[in-house]
Amino acid sequence: MQEIEMEIEELAIQLSDMLNAALFFAGVRKENLKKAVDIYLDSIDEIFDDDDDSEMGLDEIIIVINHMKRKNPELFNG
Repeated sequence: MQEIEMEIEELAIQLSDMLNAALFFAGVRKENLKKAVDIYLDSIDEIFDDDDDSEMGLDEIIIVINHMKRKNPELFNG
């Protein structure tokens, strides 16, 4: 059981790193990444109305990042 928990924790860390990388390559400045991750998570709820049934695939991630660019342009390289 402890091994599974460690694997889940490692996957969560990798997902966090991937989100940071995606936001960075979308144009978020490095110094804004922590704030951008928080806004990204809030934006999911805002866009998808806390719909637990919606899956976050590639298209949904792109929608969220584009939404962030419109609402929070100060986070991104200009």
